[in-house]
Amino acid sequence: MLRASLLCLLAGLWPAAANDLYVREVRPLLQEHCFGCHSGASAQGKLDLSTSHGLAGSVRPGKPEESPLYRAMAHTGRVRMPLGKPRVPDAVLAKVASWIRAGADAGPAKHWAFTPPARPAAPAAGHPIDAFLEAGLRQKGLTPAALADKRTLLRRVTLDLTGVPPTVEEMKAFLADAGPDAYARAVDRLLASPQYGERWARHWMDIWRYSDWYGYRRSNEVRNSQRHIWQWRDWIVESVNADKPYKRMVLEMLAGDELAPGDPKILRATGYLARNYKRYDRDGWMQDVVDHTAQAFLGLTLKCARCHDHKYDPLSQKEYYQFRAFFEPYDVRLDRVPGETNLEKAGVARVYDAKAETPTYVLVGGDVANPDKTNPLAPAIPAVLGKIAPAAPVAIPLEARYPDIRDFVHRDLIAEAKAEVEKAAGAIARRAAEARFAALESRIAADKAKHGKAADAEELAKTARRLERQAYVLTAEADVERAQKKLTEALQSAEFDEKKITAAKGDLDKAVAALAKKPESYSPIGEQYPDKSTGRRTALARWIASDENPLTARVAVNHIWARHFGRGLVESVHDFGQYGKAPSHPGLLDYLATEFVANGWAMKPIHRLIVTSAAYQRSSHGMETKDPDNRYLWRMNPRRMESEAVRDSVLHAAGQLDTTAGGPEVEESREMDSNRRSLYIRQSPDLRAEFLSQFDSANPNECYRRDESIVPQQALSLVNSRLTLEQARRLAAKLPRASFVDAAFESILNRPPTATERDDAATFLVQQARLLADPTKLKPFETGVASTLKPSTDPDQRARENLVHVLFNLNEFVTIR
Repeated sequence: MLRASLLCLLAGLWPAAANDLYVREVRPLLQEHCFGCHSGASAQGKLDLSTSHGLAGSVRPGKPEESPLYRAMAHTGRVRMPLGKPRVPDAVLAKVASWIRAGADAGPAKHWAFTPPARPAAPAAGHPIDAFLEAGLRQKGLTPAALADKRTLLRRVTLDLTGVPPTVEEMKAFLADAGPDAYARAVDRLLASPQYGERWARHWMDIWRYSDWYGYRRSNEVRNSQRHIWQWRDWIVESVNADKPYKRMVLEMLAGDELAPGDPKILRATGYLARNYKRYDRDGWMQDVVDHTAQAFLGLTLKCARCHDHKYDPLSQKEYYQFRAFFEPYDVRLDRVPGETNLEKAGVARVYDAKAETPTYVLVGGDVANPDKTNPLAPAIPAVLGKIAPAAPVAIPLEARYPDIRDFVHRDLIAEAKAEVEKAAGAIARRAAEARFAALESRIAADKAKHGKAADAEELAKTARRLERQAYVLTAEADVERAQKKLTEALQSAEFDEKKITAAKGDLDKAVAALAKKPESYSPIGEQYPDKSTGRRTALARWIASDENPLTARVAVNHIWARHFGRGLVESVHDFGQYGKAPSHPGLLDYLATEFVANGWAMKPIHRLIVTSAAYQRSSHGMETKDPDNRYLWRMNPRRMESEAVRDSVLHAAGQLDTTAGGPEVEESREMDSNRRSLYIRQSPDLRAEFLSQFDSANPNECYRRDESIVPQQALSLVNSRLTLEQARRLAAKLPRASFVDAAFESILNRPPTATERDDAATFLVQQARLLADPTKLKPFETGVASTLKPSTDPDQRARENLVHVLFNLNEFVTIR
């Protein structure tokens, strides 16, 4: 009896009494029928039924007929609710009455997620996760499924941790390893693999809304996100592989420019904020930052308080805009990187505080055209979540506020100017290039003297101005000469071309006008930025990543759990508020959160803890009528691979996956030509790779949980795509002919065929070869994908190619069991 009670405590599962009835039955009914008007900061009549305090005045424990809540819902009193609507169904009333008769216990006064997780006592023996789950299994009378066989288990954990299945050699080695720690060592090997970082970076990229730049492609205009945002993606991969503490990742993404203003490797992390850039919609930009920072890190639907107070959570509209004030001053920019002066070709997308004085106002009704300018707001967090340390301004060093003062920028610009001199054609053009080179060197010298407070700074500035004027005039003269030549050629052309003549005249007019301009002072080498940052984002980041924050660690471990089991302990992974789902195993969630913090917010120990549990290692087969949705995890949940894993696994099985890490994005149109891992393929809301999108690739606008659709186009994509056709041909060419069927099954499904499958495959090969032996009897496809890798002309080999293609198309191949 004592052990059962302890297990109930560990699992956070309560006896079937009033509190359990409230969480599982009554609260969802109140959410549906009452919370719309009576919850959160804007509760009508100041009656908030979402809290135990608010409910206390509305119920008489043990006496439903005397309870104002019940009487209003039953329409037996003066007040009838829901207002202006029919009475709730009898079944709803019966559940409310049962709860009140049982004592009307609504749990703690404060919503569970808004109180810090309390670390439950770990069991003295056994795996802690299994101990937390055991109570629920016992309570429901559920018998756990047997452990999965070694083949299934290694395929599952390899796909989960690296995004590709094990190789034939890895499977053989695991099967041959009879050591009691064979699985634990396999897990450690996978966590140490560079592919682990790529796999789990993609998960976090979903949550953090990674998107390559998009806008008006024809004119190369960036309207959303930023060029070279892939640098942030690479930072995520590197950080995950290095097991950088999650709290440090949060700090660097939100405030890397304040924490390490001179470190480009850390500045890449602020791509998280740069990704939200909208060229023509500053309010929409700020809206995305606020909404998704709250959801991604805190599991808060703060966005529901943008136009009015939150309907369910104690979050006011004022608090929404106070949260926005943390971000109000920031802007985005591109900094140069060594070896390239053209920011369109290379650079680091990062953020900085541009205008510290920018005020934040409540937008009345959420209307950007109607700000309440009578009450500027200071940055603050919602009161229900405690207090935050005040922001401290951050001094920005010279090389961070004037990035083009760095030596490598000067070297690259001088090298580029020298190259222009060398390739200049004609005396005038060469003289202009030489003048620009001399002016550049003088401007660099003047910049260094000015910022170094040298005694000769003023003289060097005068020299730079003179040489730059001279370069300006000579360049304009060269432009005039070039424009005159073009106009002459257009006028003398045998074919009259009015457009060409008009364009040439326009170029000449611009060149002549440029001659008349005279710079008043020399031009600094690059743009200069403020010498101080507000420190607001650092303050916010430190609060979010605090060990004491009640939400951050819970939200993070819940995301990790969800991607191992297919469903979070809190199913609404983006909403830990009162409208979200209650945790299925509260004690387990808090144990994982506190263990996460105790391990310095390192993710690898949490992965290791999860995948070494019996719950994770169980078979996914079976049916249990007592728990058909597997809420109590008596078996493993089978899942379809995500789109990236499908594509990568095909390439991996064929030995064609390019494991090169990092670098600029691959154009989405090349998804069938490139063998790079799928996370490196360009992704944005307006341009998504076709094959990946068929298998529910992430929506870059919001993807806290992947969709898992089942549509005919998926089967058609596997059957007809160049990907599976070409890789089937490549793999078939590698496999030994003597044991072809077994080798094909092992390479693709990580298992040998059954006796029946072996016989069917052998029959298939014979029939296919016979069918293909006489091409004149076959009707060629009139449509289909063009491929540079043609099928074999040998009927037997083509039959083998077709068998491999069939195996790639099995549901088993795209399923993690």
